[in-house]
Amino acid sequence: MLTTINVKTLRRQLGQIVERVGKGEGFTVLYRSRPAFRIVPIDGPLTLGNVEDDPLYQADAVGRSSDGRSAADHDQILYGNPKTEG
Repeated sequence: MLTTINVKTLRRQLGQIVERVGKGEGFTVLYRSRPAFRIVPIDGPLTLGNVEDDPLYQADAVGRSSDGRSAADHDQILYGNPKTEG
């Protein structure tokens, strides 16, 4: 499971977060209220949980693709299954 934090918290608690990642935790970091990146353990299995619960998966598109692929194409590449409209 990933814990969501913002950049300010990351800066303020970096040492604690590094320790927690070393113990197997993962984090999704928000920048300007949008998911920006993840911090995950380098070793061992990482369970991300249900992809539909992932804030990055749920985020709206933020621009246009320069490679000619659709959002569904990118979802297939990133997640292995297309995002369903609903």
